[in-house]
Amino acid sequence: MFRHMKSDIQAVLDNDPAARSKFEVIFTYSGLHAIWSHRIAHACYNRKWYTLARIISQVSRFFTGIEIHPGAKIGQKLFIDHGMGVVIGETCVIGDDVVIYQGVTLGGTGKEKGKRHPTIGNHVVIGSGAKVLGSFTVGHNSNIGSNAVVLREVPENCTVVGNPGRIVRRNGEKVRDRLDHTQLPDPIIEMLREMQQEIDRLNDKVKSLSAKSLDGEDQHEQLVLAKEEK
Repeated sequence: MFRHMKSDIQAVLDNDPAARSKFEVIFTYSGLHAIWSHRIAHACYNRKWYTLARIISQVSRFFTGIEIHPGAKIGQKLFIDHGMGVVIGETCVIGDDVVIYQGVTLGGTGKEKGKRHPTIGNHVVIGSGAKVLGSFTVGHNSNIGSNAVVLREVPENCTVVGNPGRIVRRNGEKVRDRLDHTQLPDPIIEMLREMQQEIDRLNDKVKSLSAKSLDGEDQHEQLVLAKEEK
């Protein structure tokens, strides 16, 4: 546990421009306190001291607002920024150099046994309010947008947004393949797009009918004038 403490402090200094000194980080960062408490609880959990591990995790939750199950496996240099409301499940695995913002849930989707929480790769950033639910992998160097709901595997080097989560960038390039049925579209955006197309179609039809009506009126006026001249 103690060999990770230095890298945990450095992770805060590397990722938070508001961190001014190691002294400030050690005594004022609740995310760091939650991680250190978890390392103690996880050591107890591995020795099958389950009740003690849970007590430690719940005390940490009370003081930090961050709930990390003692069974979760956390790599080096995890940074939890403004971590109030963060929940990390029992079978969750988190790699190195991961950044998690407030309100993130790394949870399961049911009462199944065994591995039921996500595996987060190295150098992943998970935005505030995001929910990553289920037993799948989020690949290395991926970004999960704020308030995204991720329910399926994310390849490496991807950016995921929306509910349900969809990949919008892969390897730095926008995802443009409309025939790739593995990328679920956002149903609300699709509905709004269809409504806008229907509105445009109706507007064109109204303009066309208005033009025909004006032409008919002009022809009628011309006939009236011709009769008057006769």
